[in-house]
Amino acid sequence: MTIPDPTEEMKAIRHRLGAEFDYDLDRIFADIQRRQAESGRTYVTRPSRRIANNKAMQRIGGSDVSDNAESTPAAR
Repeated sequence: MTIPDPTEEMKAIRHRLGAEFDYDLDRIFADIQRRQAESGRTYVTRPSRRIANNKAMQRIGGSDVSDNAESTPAAR
């Protein structure tokens, strides 16, 4: 007995939905929302995630970056 590959099954569903809605993401998303509303299930909507300040910790080559963005020698 062969177990179906879940990745291939998901790809097939994605391609079927894409072809059904002419690969229009807005139409695909509207269909997903419609199906959720019709299902009668309770869906959880999480609050937006805070965007963290991106601060470089190290530059390529291993040298540290100080607060004023000047590089300092790498520790040995």
